[in-house]
Amino acid sequence: MNVYPLFRKALFSKDAEWSHDVTLRTLAKFNQAPLRHLIQQRLPAKPVALLGLTFPNPVGLAAGLDKNGTCIQALSALGFGFIEIGTVTPRPQAGNAKPRMFRIPEREALINRMGFNNDGVDALVERVKKAQFNGILGINIGKNKDTPDSEGNDDYLYCLEKVYPYASYVAVNISSPNTPGLREFQHGTHLSSLLSALKQKQGELHTLHHRYVPILVKIAPDMSEEQVHGFARAMQEFGLDGIIATNTTLERELVAGCEHANEAGGLSGQPLTDKSETIIRWLRAVLPADYPIIGAGGISSAEQAQARLAAGANLLQVYTGFIYRGPALIKEIVKSL
Repeated sequence: MNVYPLFRKALFSKDAEWSHDVTLRTLAKFNQAPLRHLIQQRLPAKPVALLGLTFPNPVGLAAGLDKNGTCIQALSALGFGFIEIGTVTPRPQAGNAKPRMFRIPEREALINRMGFNNDGVDALVERVKKAQFNGILGINIGKNKDTPDSEGNDDYLYCLEKVYPYASYVAVNISSPNTPGLREFQHGTHLSSLLSALKQKQGELHTLHHRYVPILVKIAPDMSEEQVHGFARAMQEFGLDGIIATNTTLERELVAGCEHANEAGGLSGQPLTDKSETIIRWLRAVLPADYPIIGAGGISSAEQAQARLAAGANLLQVYTGFIYRGPALIKEIVKSL
């Protein structure tokens, strides 16, 4: 019996961020056995070999839900093939002023302008160490809002060094629309400088820790085909390991007229489906067939998941679809593959 619709009805009667926080606090109670077994979904094995890792199934949790790594074990029990936590920054930061998260139920969408609110990388690392999680864990890193863009590389390198020993892969977030100037790192000299610095640091950490941790970069859907192709070429030139496509969008065309549609922030969910799929097609058109792409944004059904894989994604991530559909979405997608 799927009881999630009842929970969703109760949660959706409250403020979106309040419901988000309550859900995380509740999930955290299920991190440890035997409680964890009460929420466990047993899914068929659909392994995917990618990035030198073997994913139990291709459906992962996108960054943003568990920013501070408080629910890793519980979320994994729900059936995700991998968990991505963060975005985390070098220093703790409160994020933007509330309210900063808004639902658009008639479009199965969310708008958020959270602003990388998190407890800082040191707190996240301590939680990861205590979790002793044996599954595949991605850690998503960013820069502090008050760090000048000219020093942004330093924030990413600092976080990379901190999380490297504990991550299965590291995701670099240069595409959130909620940190001023962040998306400039997706283009031109900002991009080449960052990718070069990340690759050099990765080599140093590989030697130090005797393990290779792949680095992926998460991009925005609000890029032209020419920009996407330029980004893809830079990723290959500097030897970065994969791309996550995509983050949230600033466009509002598909939610025009809805309540909250004009709130500032990134739009996620169903209005993002076609844009994200298009970005993946553009990427795959210029990348080698075996270059790793994780498809994210607007996936809330088995059909949409299969379409994203057909467009060229190797793995998938869900967030907003998971908010609207619950754990049944994971099972539906995995069983359909």
